[in-house]
Amino acid sequence: MNNVVLIGRLTRDPELRYIPGSGTAVARFSIAVDRGLSREKKQEMESKNQPTADFINIVVWGKPAENCANYLVKGRLVGIQGRIQTGSYEKDGVRRYTTDVVANNVEFLEWGDANRSQNFNDTSLDFGGIEGFHPTDNDDIPF
Repeated sequence: MNNVVLIGRLTRDPELRYIPGSGTAVARFSIAVDRGLSREKKQEMESKNQPTADFINIVVWGKPAENCANYLVKGRLVGIQGRIQTGSYEKDGVRRYTTDVVANNVEFLEWGDANRSQNFNDTSLDFGGIEGFHPTDNDDIPF
């Protein structure tokens, strides 16, 4: 079984290309996936300039690739479900190996203006006039 599920943030905008002849869309981007370290371990690794996240290359095909290119930007949170694929190529006489996740499903976990921070206490949010809805201040929540 070859199945991968990841949640992470894009490290760059998706790059969209089309396969010559068939015209099939293919998007490539990478995501940073946090390693889930304890606060102390994360601080220790950061002090030694060691990474605290893994950077995973993602490949998406077809219409989903076009959607990724149109709606995703660097920093956006996404969920990826797919499979691991390895490959190799030769450059300047040197064999290079690659590992990618080929996405079967890409879930956009954040929407809106990429430059606007997600602030759930923002009173300017429009709830479409939902009758009976009243925003709650976090200080009013009993836990």
